[in-house]
Amino acid sequence: MLYKQILKECLRVYWLRAGTGAVPPILAKLKETGRKRQRMKIFNLGLISGLVLVVFGTLVLDAAQSTPQQKEMKPEVVSLLGRKLYAAPAEGEELVKLQASLEEAIRAVEADPDSLEAIIAWGRALAGLWRYHEAIEVYSKGIMAHPDEAMLYRHRGHRYISIRDFGRAVSDMAKAAALSDKDFDIWYHLGLAHYLRGEFDEARTAYESCLKVAADDDSKIAVSNWFHATLRRLGQEEDAAKVLGGISEGMKVEENTSYLNLLLFFKGLKTEDEVLTWAANSELDAATVGYGIGCWHLYGGQKEKARGFFEKIVTGRYWPAFGFIAAEAELARMK
Repeated sequence: MLYKQILKECLRVYWLRAGTGAVPPILAKLKETGRKRQRMKIFNLGLISGLVLVVFGTLVLDAAQSTPQQKEMKPEVVSLLGRKLYAAPAEGEELVKLQASLEEAIRAVEADPDSLEAIIAWGRALAGLWRYHEAIEVYSKGIMAHPDEAMLYRHRGHRYISIRDFGRAVSDMAKAAALSDKDFDIWYHLGLAHYLRGEFDEARTAYESCLKVAADDDSKIAVSNWFHATLRRLGQEEDAAKVLGGISEGMKVEENTSYLNLLLFFKGLKTEDEVLTWAANSELDAATVGYGIGCWHLYGGQKEKARGFFEKIVTGRYWPAFGFIAAEAELARMK
């Protein structure tokens, strides 16, 4: 049978390559009879065998000869400093929960493919696993179906920030703001995208709009942190002080304690050691607080001290943190 002949021919070549010199019996039986039909069979067998060998051999040899670098998994992001960053959001039970959330989100989209809420939930579930490129693809497909939905641009823009594509982030957030100019998250992320690009005047404009629509203390604290940093970078210290004037120890905070501690430090109500000690047990908080204190030293003209804070941040693992991304941006500008 032809397929058996093909297999044996592949093995023959493999054995010869291995140096055994052994030849399968089937080939020993092939005699030069001079008949055209027999020669044609041999030719076809060799041709097919050669094709199979090329495919099979290439796969085998590639697997055998591949280097550890070639076997390395693909990074999710390459940082602004050239470091490869991988999707590693959690371990154990927490990772299982994140994966279960993704499976649930996929089922919801399968049940109702046109649902805006289901599309956003799918993208957010992917983002929860730090699979940001896939999340961007989901939002992009959602935009094709819902081109006038601000939230799709807002979420995709956020993920462009995560992968360090600040230009596309600005574009998406600006589009979102044009569609919905009363949304806190849109202005917040638009300001951040400009800030990370070093476009501090544009960041100020976005943060002014953001502060106007901040509905609670948590939101006000978050935008005040970046607004204060923006004003300090612009050398507008009086306006920066006014932002701090709206911050107090008694504010109700749930998610943004790291920002509140930084702002209280800037006001002189907490020490640097206090804030750093508080943040030490969380990589996210350490990146957030470390970046803020690094900037504080930068404002004071202590560039090398600031650099030390930024360099420490980018050796960490929580690379999606805004403080981590901002530290990369600072170090890239310092080169």
